[in-house]
Amino acid sequence: MTPFRVLGIETSCDESAAAVVENGDTILSNVIASQAEIHARWGGVIPEVASRKHVENLLPVIHSAFERSGLNWVDIDGIAVTNRPGLVGALLVGVSAAKALAYVHGKPLVGVHHLVGHLYANFLAKNPPLFPFLSLIVSGGHTELLLMRDDNTRERLGHTLDDAAGECFDKCARLMGLPYPGGPNVDRLAMEGDPLAVAFPRAWLGGSYDFSFSGIKTAVARFLKNDGGKTPLPDVAASFQEAVVETLVRKTIKAAKETGMRTVAVGGGVAANRRLAASMRRECEENGLRLVIPPPVLCTDNAAMIAAAGYPRLLKGESDPLSLDTFAVESL
Repeated sequence: MTPFRVLGIETSCDESAAAVVENGDTILSNVIASQAEIHARWGGVIPEVASRKHVENLLPVIHSAFERSGLNWVDIDGIAVTNRPGLVGALLVGVSAAKALAYVHGKPLVGVHHLVGHLYANFLAKNPPLFPFLSLIVSGGHTELLLMRDDNTRERLGHTLDDAAGECFDKCARLMGLPYPGGPNVDRLAMEGDPLAVAFPRAWLGGSYDFSFSGIKTAVARFLKNDGGKTPLPDVAASFQEAVVETLVRKTIKAAKETGMRTVAVGGGVAANRRLAASMRRECEENGLRLVIPPPVLCTDNAAMIAAAGYPRLLKGESDPLSLDTFAVESL
């Protein structure tokens, strides 16, 4: 197979990232400049700060991606860039850079939906899925359950009606007094606790594949206020995490069984959660389902997944005009 190489660019939030991916499944380089330490002082991402750091970081990150891949511009067949959804100022930095580079080097350009990137991160895993398959995307801003029939056909079976799973992790982490970023810190603390210590509620929303996490957030806030610190914090973290994980896993397994899908793929930042991965793996094994979860570096925001998502369009000769716009919100 003739190598087809795509430069991916990702700046939808606070990660400045660039990657070179070959044939949609082989990572030649994947460089990420994180701003987590900068935003930790405020307990969350400040959009204007994120945009300014992207301006500083992006070109050196792209240069590093080329260095690590051992390639130069003559070896690149196209550029894929996240243009939706995300922080508009942050997206503009990546899209503007991609447009300029596409124009100067005469390369085709495609805009990529950030969530489609998380879907295609699974194709970079050691055991990539085959169509059709069921996909669960769990991140700071999204919780989506999708039926993937092929590259161009996807059906949304369910989504969150309020808070996304990752958003819930971050908000509850703050309630527990944990530092930013909340999700990884809850994961670490929960490893020391008892997941059965506190009976936090689950919103099952019977008859649908939708999710709701606002109730568990309220329950955690009330428990912490009424408990007065009597329950060890690791037990609170583990019990909260278990409530979210159980809901995600049971809904996903139910959807797989009822749609006849034999493969489950999980992506997004929350897919890096160890309890979610272990629980999903156990349930898939018990139900005879194949599970695909990318390594943690491909679950969080990265440019390799964007390159992989842009590959099918670029391979077919498709491209977007240099008038490509950015969008803060766009559903799948």
